[in-house]
Amino acid sequence: MQKRLPGLLLSFIIGAYCILFVHEQAAFATQGQKDAEQVKLAKEFVSQLSKGKFELSVARFDKVMSKALPADKLKTIWGGIVRQYGPLQRSSETRVEIVNQYHLVFVTCEFERGKLDAKVVFSADNKITGLFFVPTESYRTPSYVDASLFEEEEVTFGKGIWLLPGTLTLPKGKGPFPAVVLVHGSGPNDRDETIGPNKPFRDLAQGLASQGIAVLRYEKRTKHHRLKMALLMGNMTVKEETIDDAVAAVDFLVKHERIDSRRVFVLGHSLGGNLIPQIGTETDRIAGFISLAGSVRPLEDLVLDQTRYLFSYDGKITEEEQLKIDEITRQVKKVKSPELSPETDAKELPLGIPAKYWLDLRGYNPAVSAKALKAPLLILQGERDYQVTMDDFSKWKNALETCSNVKFISYPKLNHLFMEGEEKSSPAEYTVPGNVAKAVINDIAHWVKTQK
Repeated sequence: MQKRLPGLLLSFIIGAYCILFVHEQAAFATQGQKDAEQVKLAKEFVSQLSKGKFELSVARFDKVMSKALPADKLKTIWGGIVRQYGPLQRSSETRVEIVNQYHLVFVTCEFERGKLDAKVVFSADNKITGLFFVPTESYRTPSYVDASLFEEEEVTFGKGIWLLPGTLTLPKGKGPFPAVVLVHGSGPNDRDETIGPNKPFRDLAQGLASQGIAVLRYEKRTKHHRLKMALLMGNMTVKEETIDDAVAAVDFLVKHERIDSRRVFVLGHSLGGNLIPQIGTETDRIAGFISLAGSVRPLEDLVLDQTRYLFSYDGKITEEEQLKIDEITRQVKKVKSPELSPETDAKELPLGIPAKYWLDLRGYNPAVSAKALKAPLLILQGERDYQVTMDDFSKWKNALETCSNVKFISYPKLNHLFMEGEEKSSPAEYTVPGNVAKAVINDIAHWVKTQK
């Protein structure tokens, strides 16, 4: 895992058992070739996992996968899934798909407490070059969305080699309409910020458009330009990962004939919320900012805290888990060390993220930096969120509570995706279909409409 993109490396910690290790340059079989053989191999792979034969499981990995996911790491991942879902009872349905150049075999795994699809990615020579575990259930459109009130159009924006595709959701009518740009959290997210069967950015876009507000959502650069970003890996910062494209999205909207150029807002989720002050320094064309679970604590602290939370979720920490916590603790100390330099080996740092990325974030405190923003700011937080917690929310409030242009709202039952749940939150929640809470849609819509 040492040379993957930062967002991708965060996917296991910040995502929901959606494990991806894809060799970018693999050649994949065309539709119909070797289907039966690859289905058989995928089912054998799942069977080996369930029997604890991890050394045998990794034998079919290609070179990149073998390095990224050796047997001991695969054992840890599978163990985490079993703790959440219970033992595997059986593997049932299978299907084969071609997505771009990828040849995918899905095997439905029926565990004691739910279902997951093992999505096994094969190369042309039948080597396993990618692996996901994704929910079997599918996305559901929320009741607050009224498709008769809006239309969606495919758009492209950006400059040069970094053009990005997106979806502009527009209320019906001539306008001009207020508009919101959606800025992703960590990871190589698609335009819907899909996590399992959930699509929080689609909920936000269509929910707000149902109330007369246009929304632009787009593919994140680290997803759409994955290979090009990998080539820049050692020199990438949050500017290249997130900020430049958020600013380009604003520029695109202010020129749109049906958008009110004086009322373009930026909504950032998680990492996107963290970067709001930096986005605000890049352009003066933003009418206001919305932070959904915007993190305030240093990224390295988030990684360590989330690791501890997940490993202690079941009430006990195994010896193997403690060793991993100790390893990440050492890596976090390295990030904070005054001796950290661009030449520091990424292997010595959390999640294998290169030193330049950590150095760029050093000393950055979004809550303090937000004081310089002249535009109004709405800060929303789910109280059940274990990734960005009420501690972060308190830090926002402590820094900004005297600012008259800032509003704070927290929601007792909501998690990191602003979806409802009970008791302690966990990654397993993200595998259950849900939607952004209606109260969140209403609060954002009301706030946007009152900013004149």
